[in-house]
Amino acid sequence: MKKFLFSVGSPQAFQGIGLLLFRLMFGFGMAMGHGWGKLITFGDKMDSFPDPFGVSSPVSLTMAVFAEVLCAALVGIGLFTRAALIPLIITMAVAAFMIHGGDPFAQKEMACLYLTGYLGLFLMGPGKYSFDQLFR
Repeated sequence: MKKFLFSVGSPQAFQGIGLLLFRLMFGFGMAMGHGWGKLITFGDKMDSFPDPFGVSSPVSLTMAVFAEVLCAALVGIGLFTRAALIPLIITMAVAAFMIHGGDPFAQKEMACLYLTGYLGLFLMGPGKYSFDQLFR
């Protein structure tokens, strides 16, 4: 136990389980906690959603829903993981640094946390317990 607690590495099986936990939380946490709400209130939000790129509020909302629902679910199950992370990374970077750029850190903290998790998953990959691994 002491060796495990104070070592800098971890057994391969633990790495796979750790990545699975990260994918489940960052994938389904985003989909259910953020994306789903935008999807079911799409009609109410489509005229007032922030439009940082000037493509119109409905298009910006559509892109956010695509990332936060579909791409997040793909990350959760570990399918096309790295490709699905790209829209999520862009969405969280826009939320943190453009939409909440001038706000206090507390306002952009959640976007920064998700962004960090998505960047970490992008670098580490989906792990052993994913559909990507199964189809490989």
